[in-house]
Amino acid sequence: MAQQPWSQRFEGSLHPAIALFNASIGFDIALIEYDITGSQAHAQMLAHTGIIAPQEAEAIVRGLEQIRQEHRNGTFQPGVEAEDVHFAVERRLTELIGDTGKKLHTGRSRNDQVGTDIRLYLRDRIDRIQAHLRQFQSVLVNLAETHVETLIPGYTHLQRAQPLSLAHHLLAYVEMAQRDWERLRDVRRRVNLSPLGCGALAGTTFPIDRHYSAELLGFEGLYANSLDGVSDRDFAIEFMAAASLIAVHLSRLSEEVILWASEEFRFVTLKDTCATGSSIMPQKKNPDVPELVRGKAGRVFGHLQGLLVMMKGLPLAYNKDLQEDKEAIFDGVNTVTACLQAMTILFEEGLEFRPARLNSAVAEDFSNATDVADYLAAKGVPFREAYNIVGTVVKVCLSQGKLLKDLTLDEWQAIHPQFAADIYEAIAPRQVVAARNSYGGTGFEQVRQALERTRSLLSQDS
Repeated sequence: MAQQPWSQRFEGSLHPAIALFNASIGFDIALIEYDITGSQAHAQMLAHTGIIAPQEAEAIVRGLEQIRQEHRNGTFQPGVEAEDVHFAVERRLTELIGDTGKKLHTGRSRNDQVGTDIRLYLRDRIDRIQAHLRQFQSVLVNLAETHVETLIPGYTHLQRAQPLSLAHHLLAYVEMAQRDWERLRDVRRRVNLSPLGCGALAGTTFPIDRHYSAELLGFEGLYANSLDGVSDRDFAIEFMAAASLIAVHLSRLSEEVILWASEEFRFVTLKDTCATGSSIMPQKKNPDVPELVRGKAGRVFGHLQGLLVMMKGLPLAYNKDLQEDKEAIFDGVNTVTACLQAMTILFEEGLEFRPARLNSAVAEDFSNATDVADYLAAKGVPFREAYNIVGTVVKVCLSQGKLLKDLTLDEWQAIHPQFAADIYEAIAPRQVVAARNSYGGTGFEQVRQALERTRSLLSQDS
């Protein structure tokens, strides 16, 4: 195995199996572009402060850019002998420009280098995930605009509760996604702090300018304590917590789609672009996309738990345990991104709501019972008394195999004299929905106002 930069301290060679166990190049190669960008800024800072000559910094920056291109065209593929992406890049740089390449690591440790790379990576990925959230929201809003007056049963305890505007139901997930977007914005602020220049744990004796390199890399601030700078992974845990909530929301929506697509509900039809069949049952169309999203949520939660457990017992400062953060972050990013993309496609082109079935569904139950109580309360009957009266009404209907709409006016008035002919309009599903016109409610007027607010919100970048 090739000699490592740290190996002069040792007399023997690392056992091949331990070398493989120790290496992270198999996964941290994903950081190569960010490692190169961070190293270029570090070299420029070294020249800015006079630690290396300007021409040396120029040679380093050019060499690093060549490595970037080699990586992009597939000719730079370091193996296990490189140990990690940072050594791999430094070794290749020295091959390209000679001993000047060995000056790159002046005033820097692999500890602050790793911390810088992972923050640059995560900052970029947060921006991308926020963009995917906006696309997902836009698709739901577009769908909601076509279904303002489509009714859907609303549930509590998975029991029919009250009818809703389908648009109102969809906009609930837009609101969840907005909180997700805002959480990522907040996390990004704490991701966007530079640890570069913190050294191994105590800073450096060289007259570096951490503010200069941070500005070059677009960081909004610096870690004020070198120990904290190289050992902090709060930002990674915060990101994974935010990613977990995204997964929660997508999984909840997935569960609803799975129910809606079942023969028992028949609220949606899955299109062939987003469904598969059975290997032995030709009649089946399976909701693979929402099922996979529901399943993958557990992976994201696991990464959050893994990061928390990894960090809980680490003394200051850097420990090799922190190598385990990368695979969790990488997979968390990739999983949430893939789930967002898949659900966006599903709602844009992979399913179709069935308005006739939905509208008939809200007429098949007692979800308008609360409106009977409200009807009586509006006529001066105390609500709790009205509530009990409606319980009696429902009991009568059940005993006769009727719905509320099937009762005659005589039957209504036999239960309470305040019932009049206008009770039928009050309990019509469309009126039941329209009447709920309080702010944030499902009334059609409120839903249209919510759509306007949401459209305005999505047009903003922050």
